[in-house]
Amino acid sequence: MADEHTPVLVEEVLAALAVFPAGIYVDATFGRGGHSARILQALGPRGRVVALDRDPAAIAAGRMRFAHEPRLCLLPGEFARLADTVRAHLPDAYCDGVLFDLGVCSPQLDDPARGFSFSRDGPLDMRMDPTHGRPASVWLAEASRDEIRRVIATLGEERFAGRIATAIVQARAVRPLTRTAELAELVAHTVRTREPGKHPATRTFQALRMHVNDELEQLESGLEQAVSLLRPGARLAVISFHSLEDRLVKQFIRGQAQVDASLAALPLREAQIRAVAPLTLRRVGRQQRPGAQEIAANPRARSALLRVAERLSPEQQPVQRPAGA
Repeated sequence: MADEHTPVLVEEVLAALAVFPAGIYVDATFGRGGHSARILQALGPRGRVVALDRDPAAIAAGRMRFAHEPRLCLLPGEFARLADTVRAHLPDAYCDGVLFDLGVCSPQLDDPARGFSFSRDGPLDMRMDPTHGRPASVWLAEASRDEIRRVIATLGEERFAGRIATAIVQARAVRPLTRTAELAELVAHTVRTREPGKHPATRTFQALRMHVNDELEQLESGLEQAVSLLRPGARLAVISFHSLEDRLVKQFIRGQAQVDASLAALPLREAQIRAVAPLTLRRVGRQQRPGAQEIAANPRARSALLRVAERLSPEQQPVQRPAGA
């Protein structure tokens, strides 16, 4: 069905969050509810899931699917407002785990009207929330050649970004780019070489989607707010699908898990350092990827990567001084 989505690393997420029956969990990326449904299965009558999504279609589908599930609170919301949204619905404002499953869900990709896919012709939109912001077509019509090049190069890690930006500016001088098929064809004619099995427009579409939705800025804000929602011992689990997301997540966890080198080098006692710059997280285990069986059943899972961290209490804050300090 067009509105179905297969969640990735479901059992790994359940283990990563250390779900227990009376726990309270936040699913910051509800999608079509796959992870939330599995968490709910592991909860008892006192357990709760607060789930958010910025896509109105996801909220509507979720409210139909879980219409008779009192343990689920499903809310419209973006990462940048995560803490305020959750705190308005959690009795004590703290939870036992927060999950981020980044990227685009299958119904968004499979619906041509959303404009996310280069393989299905539709309006060049790409907004997670079609009621807010500017469609990709509007931005492409107004942005300078250098702006377009910078976005495609940075967010798409596209080495032919300059050529693509020039082709877009030349094409829009003739007529506006308003359809996904038009842009995909233009990029395919501009980029003659590409990784085997990958469409030439993959990186360009990724970059435009991320830019239109402020995805990295939203993620950075959401991670910081998620930590403030976790009680000591609670877990943060993040599934990313490409290097930019994963790099941001990895750096965020590392930054929250170790003292700044310049501070650790000062002649301060450990208690003094903890008082000035307390650590908030510790990494839990190694990053995890889907196994061959899951990838065979769901090819879109092949690039998924899960990272997990745990909220520290004041008593759990070792100071890691650099060698020689």
